[in-house]
Amino acid sequence: MREPSASVHGDMLPDLMGKVMIVTGGNSGIGYATVQQLARRGAKVYIAGRSQERVSAAIARLHEEGLEPGNGKLEWLELDLEAPSKIKDVAAAFLKKEGRLDVLVHNAGRMRTPYVLGEGGIEKSMLVNYVGPFLLTKALLPLMTKTAKEKNGDVRIVTLSSSEIRQLKGYEVRYRNLDDWNKEYAGEKFPIVGAKKDDQLRYSQTKLAITLYTRELQRRLDTDGVPITVMSVHPGWVYTEGFLKDPLHDIPILGWLLNFIFKLTFKTPTEGAQASVFAAASPDVAERRDRFKGAYLVSPGKIATPQHPQAESVVLAEELWKATEPIVRQWEG
Repeated sequence: MREPSASVHGDMLPDLMGKVMIVTGGNSGIGYATVQQLARRGAKVYIAGRSQERVSAAIARLHEEGLEPGNGKLEWLELDLEAPSKIKDVAAAFLKKEGRLDVLVHNAGRMRTPYVLGEGGIEKSMLVNYVGPFLLTKALLPLMTKTAKEKNGDVRIVTLSSSEIRQLKGYEVRYRNLDDWNKEYAGEKFPIVGAKKDDQLRYSQTKLAITLYTRELQRRLDTDGVPITVMSVHPGWVYTEGFLKDPLHDIPILGWLLNFIFKLTFKTPTEGAQASVFAAASPDVAERRDRFKGAYLVSPGKIATPQHPQAESVVLAEELWKATEPIVRQWEG
């Protein structure tokens, strides 16, 4: 049964004082707005990103714009999701600083980009959008489990999916091995405009992977009796700095026209962060936890059906997990 949930604005969130959270990619766009709302309710938020300069600038801006009424704390956590070999060290550095972790928001993402293989021979979009979150979650899970079992524990893991998984309809999507993960979709084009579609399909495949992972992680946690709530969210169409780099903007004339339309009609980052903030901190999730376990949310916080039927495939989720474990073992040492 699908049901609506109330919108969560900053002043409707509970007091988050004492909560420790990580938001990847929190220095811009949806991530920045997510950090802002959580910190304004008193949470201590680690902004996980590659560039200390960019994160420090974001923290300065957040302070300038004000963190009242909660006045949460902000810190940088160095994280490069393109470098899975370093994620174990990232987790170790965090564990030296903190004795709890209440919320982990996997916000960072690589959008439509050229086909490039990275560490382990894995396409970089897959590294950033799926492999990195898988490894970071696994490394931090013991601490999150400990936190969840404390009195009044309320631990959540939030991943960012996308309605663009619908672009994969009509394609056979598998996750058996690296050949499946690194599928190029060479030569595929959007109808009518004729723009290349390969980068869109690769992006969609990574977002389908993180959505499947979310459901499978929840199933495994439930089986092990670990009281952690895992959810994926689709923020909607949001006009962000990252979106401005989309290849659609490079199409002569049409790109300019589309950008003009997008700027007028797309959500602001603050609006786009509603689903993430709801999943991370809404009291509704704690009150109706069984409803939200493994759920797919759309803005402002409604449980919805993913836009691709395979996103709810238990078989495909298990296939993905079984393929992932031996591939990432090289970085877990």
